[in-house]
Amino acid sequence: MRQGGHLSGVPALTQYARSKRVGSLLFLAGVSARRADNSVQGASRERTGALEVDIRAQTEGCIENLRAALEAEGLGLEDVVDVTVFLVSMADYAGFNETWNRFFGTSGPTRTTVAVHQLPDPELAIELKAIASFA
Repeated sequence: MRQGGHLSGVPALTQYARSKRVGSLLFLAGVSARRADNSVQGASRERTGALEVDIRAQTEGCIENLRAALEAEGLGLEDVVDVTVFLVSMADYAGFNETWNRFFGTSGPTRTTVAVHQLPDPELAIELKAIASFA
């Protein structure tokens, strides 16, 4: 069993295992649109000063961070078998799903999408938990 505290250069907000390999499975947690510089793709306060979130851009950022974490382990998006999606608002479901389908279509992993009250950073509207297979 091997575990890691970061996903491809993206810092964790606290100390916890964000990836763990058990046998032929890789478990990934806390996958968000956070960048290495600690900014969040798809979150901005530039126009009005109020937080504005683009769920399509955040979903893309999450999936790109997932891809980078998988590639660091020698895997790709095609190796993902299951994903749990945490959305702060189900009003974002259509935009999330539109972006998801660009990456996975109908042949992607199984997926469960749940609404949560909030995520650890108010700029985050989405977070992923994924399982990939080395088999």
